[in-house]
Amino acid sequence: MRIRILACAAALALGLAAPAAPASAASAASPSRSASTTHSALPVFNVKSYGASGNGTHNDTPAINKAIAAANAASGGGIVEVPSGTFLSANSIHMLSNVTLQLDSNSTILGSSAKTYDAPEPNPNDKYQDFGHSHFHDAMIWGDRLTNIAFTGSGTIDGGGHLIPGNPATGQADKIISLTRCDGLTLSGITLSRGGHFGALINGCTNVVSDHLTIATAGNRDGWNIISTTNVKITNIKISSNDDALVFKSDWALGQTLPSGHVTVDGATLNAQCCNALMFGSETCGPFTDYTFDHIAITGAGKSGLGMVSMDGADISDVHYSNVTMSGVSSPIMEKIGNRLRCGGSPTPGHISDITFTNVTGTGAKSPQYSPTLWGLDASHRVTGVTFDAVNLTVPGGSGPVSTAVPSNSSDYNPNSIGTRPAYGWYLHNVDGIQFTDSSVRISADDARPAVIVNSAGTVSFNGFTAQHGSKSPYDIGFQTVSGYCVANSQTTAGGKVKVSSTGSTSAC
Repeated sequence: MRIRILACAAALALGLAAPAAPASAASAASPSRSASTTHSALPVFNVKSYGASGNGTHNDTPAINKAIAAANAASGGGIVEVPSGTFLSANSIHMLSNVTLQLDSNSTILGSSAKTYDAPEPNPNDKYQDFGHSHFHDAMIWGDRLTNIAFTGSGTIDGGGHLIPGNPATGQADKIISLTRCDGLTLSGITLSRGGHFGALINGCTNVVSDHLTIATAGNRDGWNIISTTNVKITNIKISSNDDALVFKSDWALGQTLPSGHVTVDGATLNAQCCNALMFGSETCGPFTDYTFDHIAITGAGKSGLGMVSMDGADISDVHYSNVTMSGVSSPIMEKIGNRLRCGGSPTPGHISDITFTNVTGTGAKSPQYSPTLWGLDASHRVTGVTFDAVNLTVPGGSGPVSTAVPSNSSDYNPNSIGTRPAYGWYLHNVDGIQFTDSSVRISADDARPAVIVNSAGTVSFNGFTAQHGSKSPYDIGFQTVSGYCVANSQTTAGGKVKVSSTGSTSAC
């Protein structure tokens, strides 16, 4: 059952044009009833009844749009059935309210090289984010201010290698599905392939449900960008991307700061070849709160496995990770507060707080310089209230000593915006209220750096912590200007007591 909450339209008035209505249902052929309707009492509109061929060469977009218009005009809406076959989409498909686009088994909506997709709509706010995030009509399928829409079945929407990973030229599309200000979205069962810049991008939406969605964009860029969106439930998702896989953002594309949150993701397999697997940011204008991630498998990430940055003023809080496995990631966990402040209004730096990690395992990390990191901007904008319970990481190691004077570009969110960390394991800077319980960090190759460095911090505690000692490291855990630290019940992997160094710091044990 879809939930209807009339929350978005009035508050999100920017003025992006809605699609022109396709031909009326009265002028279209009668709807087909051939599809099984045991799951719904809604009428079914087979696209072949409206002129689609499904032969992979004839442009079937006009027929699909006619079927969508007929379903939209039906009392209570309807199901647009895409049967087995390949349906070439050389123009943009205009999704409408109360419509389910059902892709049957062995059905494909295929992108085109014809350069006849809708033009990107004007946006006076496009200076605040990149082109792909600023324009929504240059897509295979788009809709604005829609209610109760769904993409279901077991078929595929495939860009065909024709969608653009960068800025599209006239008539080109850069995303498969592009939805703004929608209320009631289901995106389940289908596969999105070769999406260009985005497999799917939604902005300013609410009440989103997804189950067993597959996104395969490893040859292009992002999987699914969920922007300024609330009330989301995602289960059993699988994404392989080149850029970010599953990412939550808040930008200024709709002309205002909007909230994000009340999100659960339970069951995800994510791989991001060059970038971040499960990410907050970098676009972070509005607040994020109440996120739960459970049963997450990350099989690769060129940047962060679990990444979180507040670059543009957002407060990020109440985020909880549990039962996560990671392999082949450059930076297993990274949180950073920066001051890029690329939003309208007068933004000020944000905060990261109340974050928990429980039962997290990471092995096979790639880059010894990208140690797991919590980086606050300054004493007024610290990363606070982060707990690690049964978090066990194995990192590459293999580095020599590194100066604790680590450079950082405060307007850059990437892991390499901070220099090579002075610790092979955890590096904590400008933090407060950080707790490690029954956790560990190990190295694959001997390393001269300590396991942990904490500096410019408030309270930090390690209870039941295990660290592998590098043969040339002078100590295991170092505290530098920390107002209250505690190390208890902790040991090295060899069974000895961890060595602690304290400079300008106070013990709170």
